[in-house]
Amino acid sequence: MRAALRGLPVRRGRPPGTPPTGTPRGRTSFKDPSLARSLALFKAFLHEQDDPQGCYSLLARDAADQVEAYGGPVAGRTVVDVGGGSGYFTEEFRRRGALAYLFEPDLRELGEKPPDGAVVADGYLLPLADGAADVTFSSNVLEHVSDPQTFLSELVRVTRPGGLIYVSFTNWLSPWGGHEWAPWHYLGAERARARYRRRTGKDAKHTLGVNLFPVHIGSTLRQVRARDDVRIVSARSRYWPFLTETVVKAPVLREFATWNLLLILRRCPV
Repeated sequence: MRAALRGLPVRRGRPPGTPPTGTPRGRTSFKDPSLARSLALFKAFLHEQDDPQGCYSLLARDAADQVEAYGGPVAGRTVVDVGGGSGYFTEEFRRRGALAYLFEPDLRELGEKPPDGAVVADGYLLPLADGAADVTFSSNVLEHVSDPQTFLSELVRVTRPGGLIYVSFTNWLSPWGGHEWAPWHYLGAERARARYRRRTGKDAKHTLGVNLFPVHIGSTLRQVRARDDVRIVSARSRYWPFLTETVVKAPVLREFATWNLLLILRRCPV
């Protein structure tokens, strides 16, 4: 591995826990996009609270499939997972032979058994040298940072020229924009949180302006297109079974209909 990964042990070969090349993964792969894939993901989301292992393992396999569809096999490549929580994505990339590392700012999100080599680090200031990663990956993190532009800039910085950047986020005006208190966020965040407290008897995990922020598709696309260090390979709905890129091209409609925006970016040559 490149010595550019400062502060991390330099490992040659496969990361810990990675099976030998050719070892069956026991995974189900769905055509993307397809109705069967979308339904499978939706059913998994319904059981996020009672079966997080099943939900996030399926989501991780699906996301890794998307990365490989745009950037080729990850085996032998350095993948940086920023904000990956307890490490489902990192572990899936490792199962595919990648040199994958998790950077997570919240110790509580890492859980009891984070992946080997996990680093507690702020996504605004990653402890990595410029161009350290072949693939930089961030799933559903952008809506949880107060300064998305700085966060995106850091993802770009640590990606090598020609490398791939995978960024997805739940936009605020989507039916799931309020997360656990959606879709009542359309009536106001405080009202939605109060309703959640009455219904469940506990406070919501997310608070607008603290750990959840109103990120919009139109403004995000304009910011990315204004950059000269990346180009957009694809801007699409992450979970839709059809017209995945078409819906993102429709102003106003996209803010409600996209649900979750997936940006596949390519770092421009220096």
